[in-house]
Order: sequence, then structure tokens, then C-alpha cells
Amino acid sequence: MPRLKYKPLLYTTTMRNPERLKFMLFVLAKFSGQTLDDDLATKIFGETIRYGLYRPTKKSKSIKQKWSTTPNGVFSEYILNDEEVLFMLQNNPQKHKEAGFGWGFPSRFATIYDLTKELGLAYFTPQKPIVISELGEHLLKSIEVNVSGEEIQYEIVNSEYEQQVFLQAMAKSQRKNPFVRVLNDNIPLILLLQTIKLLNTDPKQNGAGISRKELPLLIFWKDNNAKDLYNRIVELRKLWGYNPSDETIIDICINEIMEGQYKKFDPQSIMVDYVDEFIRKMRITGLISLRGAGRFIDINKNELDKVEYVIRQYSNYKHFTSEIAYFNHIASLDKNLIEIKAKPVTTTNAEQLLTNWLNQYAWDTIKKELAILASGGASKDAVLKFIAAPTRLEFLTALAIKSQIPNVRVLPNYSCDDEGLPTSTAGGNKGDIECYEQQKGILVEVTMATGRQQTIMEVWPIERHLTDFQRDRKAQCVFVAPSIFSDSVRQIQFVSYQSNGERKIRPYAIHEFVDYLETAQQLYTDNAYNIGVGHSSTNNLAAESPAPYGKN
Repeated sequence: MPRLKYKPLLYTTTMRNPERLKFMLFVLAKFSGQTLDDDLATKIFGETIRYGLYRPTKKSKSIKQKWSTTPNGVFSEYILNDEEVLFMLQNNPQKHKEAGFGWGFPSRFATIYDLTKELGLAYFTPQKPIVISELGEHLLKSIEVNVSGEEIQYEIVNSEYEQQVFLQAMAKSQRKNPFVRVLNDNIPLILLLQTIKLLNTDPKQNGAGISRKELPLLIFWKDNNAKDLYNRIVELRKLWGYNPSDETIIDICINEIMEGQYKKFDPQSIMVDYVDEFIRKMRITGLISLRGAGRFIDINKNELDKVEYVIRQYSNYKHFTSEIAYFNHIASLDKNLIEIKAKPVTTTNAEQLLTNWLNQYAWDTIKKELAILASGGASKDAVLKFIAAPTRLEFLTALAIKSQIPNVRVLPNYSCDDEGLPTSTAGGNKGDIECYEQQKGILVEVTMATGRQQTIMEVWPIERHLTDFQRDRKAQCVFVAPSIFSDSVRQIQFVSYQSNGERKIRPYAIHEFVDYLETAQQLYTDNAYNIGVGHSSTNNLAAESPAPYGKN
């Protein structure tokens, strides 16, 4: 066995976006209880390709079309058939080897599903049955997935479950564990929380937590002594304030913390890549807020009760030498932690927090970020890049309305931290954003879905939400997506016909809604309900949303 070494924290190089795990786990759970061997590992790898969750580069024309309507990291809109899966396996051999697994596909399976083991969601090892843990089952309850013919339909039904699962996993996740085998000995989330608490109680510090520039120290830190880490950060601040050079931070990490043992490094990785991945994993717990335009990472004051419970319950931990013993520890569901509720955000505070963000995001920036979402691109903004695309669309849409029509009351229903940044999308039993203009209401519903998934999973829930919303007021709904699918328009027309025109739903592609806001005097309008009459979403639909591979 190779000698253990100190290493910087990097959870995975294959699944940087933690929101992907629920989709990957759905595929793995289909094989729960089956004994794992190389043949089954290859089959699971093929199923991961079948659902579009792993997309090798060499693909046929039909596969390109099936994958063209959805971004990487989520289910494709259309499932691959057996011939197409076989084509992908034959034309994309994997030059890869993991201990205990055969060369190629079995080893690639082990690599892409490895994080499910380390975070206590699923356990697999050769010649043993695949196990989905209690924690994993809880995560699976956050989504509903149906396959009808060759169409994949999914819906996020309990977004709060995902946050609960990652909080519990990160609260127990030890650096020195049998899966990773490093000498570093701490629980990163707890080390972060304890260090921030020490910094924030020091009146000589700024009370905003730990800076992004200082996070590499924590990522390299060798033990769980938060006081020593706090003292080193204070010493650093005395010399360089809050803006030390990258070279200063790298020198501390490599030559001081690692004592020169860590030879291979890339400055970009230490200062950017490792930090970004760490923030994503920590922020999905709901306990972390971003301050100062993303320059500082702090404790979310709405979750102080959970923070105190996590520190009290998990800061004193025992070590494990057995993989299965460690897995059983991290995989259990702490129902006491689930029962601790966040401090509620009043509607007045929620609106004020939203308005505050207009000081950072001017209209041109909001437009640019919405265009990035519409094109499926990745944000480079220091704050927005840490918010998952569906949640980011809710946040930016609310900001856009408040920016351009300031007299409208804008009340988003997403969960947010103490800065007003969303931590998850609005729950499934209510609309995304509620707007009020004098005595009229406008329910704003947004989605990143663009094709048949949009039609099947969005329009009927919107109709239900609008029915509930307009019970005691004159109301209508604005529906925003990267593009509006032709079937969605027809279904909206049907809803309007069935309700004698009372269910007024106005669909907009993102760029169309931006155009509307730039010229509109009010959000509620009597001139835009008639789908197909003077509405650009419909008039331009044929050009924007062609039916995939010849289907109507």
C-alpha cells in the first residue's frame, strides 16, 4: 500500500456540479441489490449514456439530435435505444483503470460513481450487492422521473431534500477516510464553520467571514484545529490585508502547510478551481452565504440553529479504517437535523433583499446573464456561477422585473440565505415569483426546459398555481423559458379555451421577456394574452423551436 500523503481537498474531478448527483443516483438505483461485476458495471455505464448523463464525444447523427435540446449534466429529452447505446460503447472505448475493476468501461463506471460512495449515497464494491443508503433514498425523493416511449420526463418535486442530504453528508465527511486515504484530518464543513465563527467574534476583523483568497489555506489545512487556522489568517491579514498576492497564498500552502511535500501544483487550480469546487459543495448545504460580491464566505445567519447543531453533534468524530463502517456512519439520516427549521424570511425582507442586489447588478448585467442562461452557457460572475441554472433563472427574472418596473411588488418564493441569494428553487406547491401591481396579481413561472419536457411538466402545474393565485384577485401568469416549445403554446391555448379565457398565461422566450421589460410601463397587460395574436413567442416559434428529429 502506498504511503499516505497530505493533499489539498478536491472532492472529484469528474462531477464538479453537485446537482448532478441526484440524476446519477437515479440510474444506479435501478440496479440496487444486484451483485456488481465488470459486466454489470459496463451495463450501468451504458445506462448512464442511455439517459444522456454521460455524453462521450463520438456519436451518431440521431444521438446528436436526441442530445441537442438539453445541456450536459441533466437527463436528455429522449432516451437512447439499445442500438444507439451499443454504438456509443463501441465507438468510445475508455482508456481507464481503477483498482478492483477491469480496464475500460468498468473502471470508468467506478470513477463517475465514486462520489456517491464517498458522500454516503450508495455503496458498491466488486462481488457485492449494490446498496442505496437511507441518505441516498432521501435524495431520490427530490425528483420524479418517468419514461414514456422514448421520452424522458422529470420534475424536481422536493428541492429541499437535496439541501438536507448534502448538509448531512458534508457534516460527516472526513478528509481522512478509507475511500480517499490522505493524511489530512478534519471535517471541512466544520473546520470552515468554526474558523468563520472565530473570525467573526474577533472585533478587529470585518465580521464577514473568510475571504476567497484565504480559502486555499483551509483546503490545504492538515488538521482540525480551527484556532490555529484562524490565527494564521489573522497573521496574513496583518501583513497583506484582504488582498494578498496569489504567490503569497501558494507559498503558504506549499511550503508552510505542506512543508514542501506537495510538489505538483498549478496556480490556477489552487487559487480558482479548488476554491470554486469547495464553495459549490459547501454552499449546497444551505449554511453558507456569499458576501462582498463573492469575495467573502460567511455563515448564513438564517441557519444559525443548524450551524450550532452540526458543530455540537459532529465536531468530535472517530476515525474509520473500514470502508463499510465509514459508509454506514455517513449514510444514516439524522432526522433531528432535518427538523431544525431556518429562520423565516418575511415577504418584506425578501423584497428588500432582492432590491439590494440591484446595487450590484445593473440592467445590462442582468440582460447579459439571462442571455447566458438562454444559450446554455456558463456564468463567470463571482456570485451567480455558484447558483444552479434553474434557481439562477428565478433570481435573475425577479431582478429583471424589479429593475425595469420598480413599482411592482416582486416576491420570489425560492429559499434564500440572509443576503437574499437563492439556495434552492421555489417549492412544487406554489408559483415561482408572485408580483403585485395595484390590485392585480401576476404569477411569474420560469423553467430551463425547452422541448417536450417543457410541455409535459410545466403547463399543467402553472395552470394549477394560477388557479390558486387568482382566487381573490384579478390575475394572469407570465411564463418564461429559454425558448417556448410549439406544443406548450397549443396547450396554453387549450387551457385558455377550457377556462373561457380566465386562465391568462403569457409565454415568453427569455430574450422576448427582456425586450418586453425594456419598453413596458407595467407588468400586467390586457394586450398580450391572446396566444398567437401579436405575440412574438408564437410568431417566431417555428424558427426557434424545431421539432426534434422530424417529430411534431
